[in-house]
Amino acid sequence: MGVVYLIMIGAAAGFLATRLMRIEAGVVQTVMIGIAGALIGGVVIRVLLMVTGLLGGLIGAVLGSLLLIWLYQVYLGRK
Repeated sequence: MGVVYLIMIGAAAGFLATRLMRIEAGVVQTVMIGIAGALIGGVVIRVLLMVTGLLGGLIGAVLGSLLLIWLYQVYLGRK
């Protein structure tokens, strides 16, 4: 169930992050951004704020996705 949960949260987080950062991405790219963001943000949120549960996972995933998009734009120069 963990992988299915990660894909669902990743898809939602990637969608929100790409819309907030106003970038165009395909479905696969959006889900991959969200999954990477979920991994990054989930760990950071749980470690720093000790937030658990679905809402904490979604918030962490969106924050992680935003960070990943920002780093990508800054270091690879793509906007």
